[in-house]
Amino acid sequence: MEYWIVAGLAAFLLGLSKGGVPMIAMLSVPLMSLFMDPAHAAGLLLPIYIVADMYAIYLFRRAFSVRNLKILLPGAIFGVLTGYVAVAHVPGDLVKLLVAGIGLSYLFNALRQRLSRREVPLKPADVPRGLFWGALAGLTSYVSHAGGPPFQAYVLPQKLDKMVFLGTTTIFFSIVNLLKLPPFILAGQITWDSFQQAAWLAPLALTGAWTGASISRVLPEKIFFLLVEVALAVVSVKLLYEVLVAG
Repeated sequence: MEYWIVAGLAAFLLGLSKGGVPMIAMLSVPLMSLFMDPAHAAGLLLPIYIVADMYAIYLFRRAFSVRNLKILLPGAIFGVLTGYVAVAHVPGDLVKLLVAGIGLSYLFNALRQRLSRREVPLKPADVPRGLFWGALAGLTSYVSHAGGPPFQAYVLPQKLDKMVFLGTTTIFFSIVNLLKLPPFILAGQITWDSFQQAAWLAPLALTGAWTGASISRVLPEKIFFLLVEVALAVVSVKLLYEVLVAG
């Protein structure tokens, strides 16, 4: 019974994130890791991510940045392939430190610019940076479903409209998650048993996505992006804690 309560909570939080509540899905794998190996937890959750992705695309289909997707996705494909080849050789703690460093570095620069009271310059989408951050997002998403911080480090400085940001995020990670599905199956992270469990949990993820979309649509844009940055800080500190203290 405890397992299903925690699994249901993990699925609901995953859905909330897909509905637009910033990065709360990062709690899902740690929650499931209370009962199973993190790699198998990631495998159990991936089909649920994909189901929630499809609903999220429907929710945010009207606004997204085509240019960002064209730049980021080729890099993400390379990152997922690299993750599949290198996952057995790359320590999980190293990936966590990398993701935490990216998130905290972005936040430090953003805070420094605000304290200087200078207008923060807008950084438009460009190919070299986009390919780099897209590849890193694909790699970290493959290894630990943690592609958010690299993606945000590239997209947040563009100061996109809230709904364009949500739509771009949704479509990008929907495609990345589909790309991860065959290698996860080949690696044995997704089994028939885990797939059956995912089918039972998917309705909770869809409920979470609907709830998250209702919340994100009424949030003022400034508050929404402030919450994105707060969530990024919490996730980054949490990853550092896991490596330096809990590990």
